[in-house]
Amino acid sequence: MLSVQEARHRIIAPLQRLGTERVDLREAVNRVLAVHVAARVSHPQAAVSAMDGYAVRMVDTAHGPVTLEIVAQSTAGHPARREIGQGESARIFTGAVIPAGADTVVVQEDSVMGPHGTVLVPQQTRAGCHIRPAGSDFQAGDVLLRAGRRLSFRDIALAAAMNVPWLTVVRRPRVAILSTGDEVCPPGESIGQGQLVDSNGFALSALLTINNCIPVNLGIVNDNKLSLIKRISSARGADLLIISGGVSVGDHDLVRESLSEAGMVLDFWKVAVRPGKPLISGNIYGLPVIGVPGNPVSAIVSAILFVLPALNTLLGLPVNTSIERKKGVLSCNLPANDSREDYLRAVCVRTCLNQIQVTPFSQQDSAMLSVLSEANCLAIRPPHAPPAYRGHAIEIIALESFEGPSLLDEL
Repeated sequence: MLSVQEARHRIIAPLQRLGTERVDLREAVNRVLAVHVAARVSHPQAAVSAMDGYAVRMVDTAHGPVTLEIVAQSTAGHPARREIGQGESARIFTGAVIPAGADTVVVQEDSVMGPHGTVLVPQQTRAGCHIRPAGSDFQAGDVLLRAGRRLSFRDIALAAAMNVPWLTVVRRPRVAILSTGDEVCPPGESIGQGQLVDSNGFALSALLTINNCIPVNLGIVNDNKLSLIKRISSARGADLLIISGGVSVGDHDLVRESLSEAGMVLDFWKVAVRPGKPLISGNIYGLPVIGVPGNPVSAIVSAILFVLPALNTLLGLPVNTSIERKKGVLSCNLPANDSREDYLRAVCVRTCLNQIQVTPFSQQDSAMLSVLSEANCLAIRPPHAPPAYRGHAIEIIALESFEGPSLLDEL
């Protein structure tokens, strides 16, 4: 059997980043930027005030208290119409352009309104005080957003300030999802004896959606070769096909055989991992195929370990984006591991010592979704790992890291 690392490498090796498309800035959040973006304007475009107050000349305040005539007003979007000369000032508000001739701002709390349109400045001011110089944030031509970046809401704000209304992003992968099994039925329907609700299709679809992909639901197909082959053919045009269930060695596990008869070139179908040993990787009609186990936890863990890296490759992201390993310490003892790399459902918390304390669940059955739902990480046990004890180091994958911001990301 292949190791997890070798299987992942062989899945992503033939994949390439998808093409690009232009999208409106409002639709660009969470998309992957395909080209560098330079600012079209400087920010701010002119020197502006950082406070409400009075724009004055520093030289006029050099000798202590001075009364200055207010000869103009500058508000945001409405600059003063005249230059400030000797003994003069302009009323100014936050974000307003500094009038010509002025070189400092006296905040209104440090000044006193005088009679007949004058203002008393009680003490000397410094040049540039409370002024944001032109281009102090960025200048026209500065490359501030680089290709390969997944755009956050903060990046959208920056792009807007750069006067960029459109962005060129990587096209979202279209990923076909097919669930298999005579026993599988959609949620919400009446469940017969021996039947199971299809959770895998919904879990995979949700995982794809939050990771910038377009899921294409091919529904559920029975354990029948002809039906499988016909349904698989409807995945043409997708960028990836994920098949859930039927990938093991039982009499009714027909996916591998059906795919082969339909022309699939099989790369491998077993990985030394728990949960999720049966895993298909191949190519049919030029379409990459990943077959994950039918047990729901096995399917989801397989998707995290193998499908997400494939999606990252298609999007032009680093392979391990969102599934980086972090260091933690065990809160309990664990037995020696066998020849398969183990991914234990666990809960991790940050301690007062700034450590990640990891507690694996006692129940690790690959059909128990309730345990996976309560878990916030996968604790990793290497093949042939010796017994581990409370306080020993252990690596984890934080489950929230590919679902959104994680409290553990800063560790």
